[in-house]
Amino acid sequence: MDLKTLREVAEIADPVERARILSRLMTEEQGLVTEAAKMRRQAIAEARETGMSLEEIAGHLGVSPGRISQMKKGPAARAPEGPALPAPRVLVQRALPTEPAVRGSKSLFLAEAERQGLKADRRMLYIGLEPAGDHVAPCLRVEPGTEIIARRKMMTANEVPVRIATSYFRADLFGGTRIAEPEFVQPSLQSALTALGYAFGHAEENLTARPPTSFERETLELESGEWVVQVLRASYSTEGTAIHVLETICAANRHIFPIGQVSGYDEF
Repeated sequence: MDLKTLREVAEIADPVERARILSRLMTEEQGLVTEAAKMRRQAIAEARETGMSLEEIAGHLGVSPGRISQMKKGPAARAPEGPALPAPRVLVQRALPTEPAVRGSKSLFLAEAERQGLKADRRMLYIGLEPAGDHVAPCLRVEPGTEIIARRKMMTANEVPVRIATSYFRADLFGGTRIAEPEFVQPSLQSALTALGYAFGHAEENLTARPPTSFERETLELESGEWVVQVLRASYSTEGTAIHVLETICAANRHIFPIGQVSGYDEF
């Protein structure tokens, strides 16, 4: 994304379409985020001047009305007068390693949250091709930059955004299958992979704590200074084929990570 692209987007007459495209550009490249956010605030303001409500704009952009209010204010906005209500405190468990019964369910996150008595929901953010990142490419055994299938979702618990989960698949293996279709795979990704003839062999999971990217901070509505925990799980078939890489970006202060130990292979 460069200034020429931003100027072209600025000429789009429909303010909601302009804001939507700017959101996509900010996701794809973190450069010029400040300028894009300023233009998006202007687009939202113009949409409001046409008579659109915050709820209508939020529906078009796929975010909450509260998030639209944050977009309008921008980083330089003054804090409101008087006491402000704190954000809801939510703690979600993310077991390591994941229990097989949970992984085989309709949704790992929905199954985990249900066990914890939380009101959970998920929303698809993106399904399509994108270049394999440096951390995902080795797991899928492809070169960085190779086009792979990405299925990206945002998870909420008690209406609080807590997690971004992206499933990555090799396009040469899964292009043209249900895995690449623009919808949730029913009844589950696991059943679709089994139907395609793949049997689970083993998985490798790595956990990393780090500052969020701009996209992660905005999507998870993180405050300045908050970190994320990235869980990267690579799954391989019994024949050693790289089948599925799941990247889970967790809001660090909204998660706990129970870690299970295999019995019979350790000491007190």
